Amino acid sequence: MAEVDNPFFARLWSRMATREPEAVLRLRRENLAGLSGRVLEVGAGTGTNFAFYPSMVTEVVALEPERRLATIARESAGAAAVPVRVTTETAEDHRVDEPFDAVVCSLVLCSIDDPDSVLRQLFSTLRPGGELRYLEHVASGGVRASIQRFADATVWPRLLGNCHTHRDTERSISNAGFEIRESRREFMMPAWVPLPVSETAIGRAVRPA
Repeated sequence: MAEVDNPFFARLWSRMATREPEAVLRLRRENLAGLSGRVLEVGAGTGTNFAFYPSMVTEVVALEPERRLATIARESAGAAAVPVRVTTETAEDHRVDEPFDAVVCSLVLCSIDDPDSVLRQLFSTLRPGGELRYLEHVASGGVRASIQRFADATVWPRLLGNCHTHRDTERSISNAGFEIRESRREFMMPAWVPLPVSETAIGRAVRPA
């Protein structure tokens, strides 16, 4: 199993996670609303999502390969209202014995080396009719696109846990076989802020029955 060791990002993200603005927490809540049954969460970080899972969820299997973040996520799991099991497996290494009812990706597909391959794998972990819920950094247009390309080609991925900001994530989701049923763009901070990760896509995609 691949080991993820990124102490700088782990320290940074663990601090950022305790200071997420209400606008981001609102999107997290919305992304999880209405879920039920067994859920696979990819890239759980410190477990910020755990508090927002609805009571109809019977189990969450949470993947967080960075061991420092996984330690914090396990503490968050202990306080969650639904059963959560945290593992340090990567999405690439995780093997599924029983199909999931839903997969959740929150601010993680930007950091995976081969998101197209992982999304195909996630598609196969879902039962027919199962959902992919996503809240992801996505490629912007205009001047912000230039900022993203510059960031991705320089220090941003090395400092921010392999985050690549200029990805057409929704096209990758569709190419993996999912049908996108709902989708919209949201800014996590004011649109005028010149950060490459300001714009996100939040949506719901389905594995066709």
